[in-house]
Amino acid sequence: MEDSDATRGNSSNGKGDMMMENKCLKIVYLTPSLYIAGGVERVLTLKANYFAEHFGYDITIILTDGRGKPNAYPLSDKVKVINLDINFEELWTCSFIKKIWVYLKKQRVYKRKLTEELMRIRPDITDSLLRREINFITDIKDGSKKIGELHTSRQNNRNFKDNEINFLKALFAKYWNWSLVRKLRKLDKFVVLTNEDKEGWVELNNVVAIPNPVSFTAKAQSKLTAKRVLAVGRYDYVKGFDRLLKAWAIVHRQHPDWTMAIYGDGDKSPYEQLRQELHLDADHCQLNGVTTNIQDEYLASAMYVVTSRYEGLSMAMLEAISCGLPLVAFACPCGPRDIVDNGINGYLVENGNIQQLADKICYVIEHPEERMRMGANAVIKSARYKIDRLAKDWQQLFESL
Repeated sequence: MEDSDATRGNSSNGKGDMMMENKCLKIVYLTPSLYIAGGVERVLTLKANYFAEHFGYDITIILTDGRGKPNAYPLSDKVKVINLDINFEELWTCSFIKKIWVYLKKQRVYKRKLTEELMRIRPDITDSLLRREINFITDIKDGSKKIGELHTSRQNNRNFKDNEINFLKALFAKYWNWSLVRKLRKLDKFVVLTNEDKEGWVELNNVVAIPNPVSFTAKAQSKLTAKRVLAVGRYDYVKGFDRLLKAWAIVHRQHPDWTMAIYGDGDKSPYEQLRQELHLDADHCQLNGVTTNIQDEYLASAMYVVTSRYEGLSMAMLEAISCGLPLVAFACPCGPRDIVDNGINGYLVENGNIQQLADKICYVIEHPEERMRMGANAVIKSARYKIDRLAKDWQQLFESL
């Protein structure tokens, strides 16, 4: 990666042709912080490292928060980080009235500082992860092309949960989405995670779909013989674990020797109460916290279940198929339809149909030969989401701009 542009251009073999295409682009990413161990932080770190190490891109990540806090994921020495120290996290502790004043003040400071940095760096591309800078990023005339990345889906982006919606919140969400579309139109490209979500942005003509990469290289594939079903995600209404527990109550009556395990952070107490109401014992219906080695949990399971009410593109689903787990998933918007090839590497179920979900889980349990076939197909499908393949999609997008 230290070769000069001239050296890369003189090569004529296959590898040289690939290297010749690698222009030394200067790219700036905008995101709040890197200290939180979340999916956005993990994906950004993975991509930034790859682009800097393999493509020789000049990568800078500009942050607004978390000054002095260590990164959650290892970052290449070739990636530069600038923290503007705006501290939007202060808003978390403000009253509603004070929050408005503090937000407007911090936005002005952020726009000024970010403008100064972009005018100094003069990047080829500025990539916003659609946080507060989306309000003004296209107004900064630093000469860079402006990209936005959405790491959820349209339905899941700043919308209120179904169980807490009211007229005023619905009105606010409608206005917010109308305003967002106006800002997205001004971007050179708007990147979403799934083809399904891409089709939902009917007002825009600058949308492309590039999925997230799987976060690890599987050290093995599951033997699919353990009598265990796995789900991963935060204990939150969106993830639909209440629906999973109701389905598992049906499955458990037919297959009492099988276990269902959930791993995730958040408040488990509502689900523990529901487990008790459904007369499920804790040994066969396990509600676990986070684990530092989730790959071992995939390898110790025989299938992966997704009961989300809506998704972006589930990182856990990608991890599961890379470990060879067949999937049983509600066909919620968006994500499962892109990953699950129905009857090939798993099953898609009508969103919210508890009985149908239970039936498909039972089918996979009762047909080990089908389980093995779908698990093998899951591994094949996972190749689509490896970083080296998706990096080429990003490279093509960047260099086309």
